[in-house]
Amino acid sequence: MKIDLNCDMGELEDGAREAALMEFITSANIACGGHAGDEATMERTARLALERGVRIGAHPGYPDRANFGRVAMTMSAAEIASCVRKQIERLDAVVRRMGAAIVHVKPHGALYNVAARDGAVARAIGEAVAGWNPRTRLVGLAGSGMLEAWREMGLEAAGEAFADRRYEADGSLRSRQFPDALITNPEAAAAQAVRLARQAGVETICVHGDTPGAVAILKAVRAALEAVAAAG
Repeated sequence: MKIDLNCDMGELEDGAREAALMEFITSANIACGGHAGDEATMERTARLALERGVRIGAHPGYPDRANFGRVAMTMSAAEIASCVRKQIERLDAVVRRMGAAIVHVKPHGALYNVAARDGAVARAIGEAVAGWNPRTRLVGLAGSGMLEAWREMGLEAAGEAFADRRYEADGSLRSRQFPDALITNPEAAAAQAVRLARQAGVETICVHGDTPGAVAILKAVRAALEAVAAAG
């Protein structure tokens, strides 16, 4: 088993925590000014990624910092496409100055969840990426319509699963309004990561950087995935 391990980052002021998280991942999704992040946090997180050989991705969300991008907004497809592209370009400007490049785009929060079930929103995100760099990979919920929408547009799309989130029976993520939406026990998260990694269509596993105990969770998840890979 060989699988990407990603983390949503650039959302916190705690640089030491981000550095600790970066030790266990292979891809970093960096907030780029919509739901969180500014030029300083983008540069800090990108630099940490480059120092550790971690791939850099853009993590655009609804432009709603007050709700951390976790509440759906009423926006037209054109508005979503424009907003997403501007966020990607903002991170791209920072990353280019450092001699690096964005290799993937993963929507954040409510934008991600809406796109998973709304083809028009998924296509708007795809249009933003296609207009910026059509060779960039998009990351979305494994088994959801967003991946199909992007692939129909001729874009590369990777299926993602979550080690630190509970799922509903239909494969959607349990709303954060419920107290059990997060998995904070490292052993439980690691077991879920291994189970999900064995499913068809799962190419990358996520642990959120702001989940309580995220560093311990990532450490356990990585160890579990490496143990399975070593066992063949």
